[in-house]
Amino acid sequence: MSLHPIADKAEVSVDFPDKAYMGSFGRHSQFDAYADKDSVAIKLVRPGEDRREAVIHLHYGLLAEILTELARSLTLRDPLDDEHRPELSEAAKQLAASLEPREKTECLTEKELSDFSML
Repeated sequence: MSLHPIADKAEVSVDFPDKAYMGSFGRHSQFDAYADKDSVAIKLVRPGEDRREAVIHLHYGLLAEILTELARSLTLRDPLDDEHRPELSEAAKQLAASLEPREKTECLTEKELSDFSML
């Protein structure tokens, strides 16, 4: 696990019938995102006195459905602004490249993965 600074922001809410939990994660917070055999996970951490941590695990089938809905939603709205469109587009290209068929022995090292994310 390797925590990265959050350059933008995230908000999380969990609603139960009798209560709700809400948290925000901004520029002083960190995130991690990782994949395992069956799922991906996104972890958000706000350090300090008011420490908060949120983790969501999504199995690959659900993640695929979510990505499909996000793509559909983005096509139904005005284009994204010039700040966010290129970075989101590049991240989507990196995700697509990571899904190309390869041999099991062709896994990237941490250094190669870091270099890959710089492309």
